[in-house]
Amino acid sequence: MYGLVNKAVEELVVSNFGEEKWELIKTKAGVDVDVFISNDGYPDEITYKLVGAAVEVLGIPAEQILIAFGEHWVLQTAAKSYGPMMKAGGDTLRDFLVNLPNFHSRVAMIYPHLQPPRFECTDVTEDGLHLHYHTHRPGLTAFVTGLLQGLGKYYHTPCTSEVIARKEEGAAHDVFAVRWNS
Repeated sequence: MYGLVNKAVEELVVSNFGEEKWELIKTKAGVDVDVFISNDGYPDEITYKLVGAAVEVLGIPAEQILIAFGEHWVLQTAAKSYGPMMKAGGDTLRDFLVNLPNFHSRVAMIYPHLQPPRFECTDVTEDGLHLHYHTHRPGLTAFVTGLLQGLGKYYHTPCTSEVIARKEEGAAHDVFAVRWNS
């Protein structure tokens, strides 16, 4: 993953728990990187180790951490780093989700070695849709739940999401039923 991801994990931890906790997490994870460079690639293993160490140091379940990270990613990292692209994705939550595949195509122009997940929408209505999440990275379903919560806040559209198919339970990929009030 790109350093931007690990920097966002750091920002989330430091802003909520302080620099000391971040240093403890890095030590527990065995990560000796002083500064993550946004445009540099890092092994996925580093991010997984940071999240695992955060679970131990903070005493918070991984699912809760990943949800918080997903929300933080949208409201802080993406809003700052991809603001114009976020706005170009649409004026509503529904439009942004439907255009999400195009968003990752545009981000890939900035990060040429990016291996983003693939999203597709089906069963689109005025008040919901099914979001299909295809990825080669395991264990990030809760992160997508957080992304959806963050997007609901970003677009001032309260929404709910339910995982109706899980790759880890044998489905081809994760599927989220996303609902909002139109």
